[in-house]
Amino acid sequence: MRLALAAALAAQAIAGAAHAQEAEPRPPFITTPDEVVERMLVIAGTAADDFVMDLGSGDGRIVIAAAQKFGARGLGVDIDARLVAQSRENARRAGVAERVTFEERDVLTADLGRATVVTLYLLPFLMDKLQLKLLRELRPGARIVSHAFPMPGWKPDRTETMRIAKRHPGQGDESRIYLWLVPAQVRGTWQGRDWRLRISQNFQEIEIEGEAGGRPLAVKEAKIEGTALSFSGEGFEFRGRAGTGRIVGELRRGGAALPLILTKE
Repeated sequence: MRLALAAALAAQAIAGAAHAQEAEPRPPFITTPDEVVERMLVIAGTAADDFVMDLGSGDGRIVIAAAQKFGARGLGVDIDARLVAQSRENARRAGVAERVTFEERDVLTADLGRATVVTLYLLPFLMDKLQLKLLRELRPGARIVSHAFPMPGWKPDRTETMRIAKRHPGQGDESRIYLWLVPAQVRGTWQGRDWRLRISQNFQEIEIEGEAGGRPLAVKEAKIEGTALSFSGEGFEFRGRAGTGRIVGELRRGGAALPLILTKE
């Protein structure tokens, strides 16, 4: 993966760039250690039915590893034509050229619609530019994994620090890995039976207020993980799934379990 270590302050000072990578001086090419590559894919829960996209894919090692070790398909995107050519040759030598492809492209113009896993090793200014694109184009439940840098303002669902077993160019003794699950968008007012909920949302953090049977509902815990929505309070618990305009699940209250369907107002 490509890490833009050089000229970061100068890069942030460039205003109105149509293509962030093209606006920058070419950064040095620094790869992700192989052990970090594998751990990123494990943390993402990568499986054979996944489509892995690596933004800033360098020599292609992440999507190649996803195909070799997890049976996934993948796409690497990099602005450097030389590295794209090298990635294709690396995939051919690894015997996975039929499962992975590589594009010469600015990461900000990549189509993310197919991805179920997105991997990143990019400076914060590019992470910031990508954030809304990731939320807009990825489906709820997609996993985003970053090496070294967090997403500005977006709390990770999981963070892990790992020791590096052997020296690696441009790498210290430790690597930090961040995971985010793309949440379903549930902000708004929902109604079903005698229940009415008002949900506030900031990425994957939600707060719920509402009424049940005309009485205020005291929600103590609320959580959204991908499409899985849960909330609870004294004497009740709900677990369900959020889809387009509907939340469908099971309400447990007073020892009974009842279906509850909420629709968006």
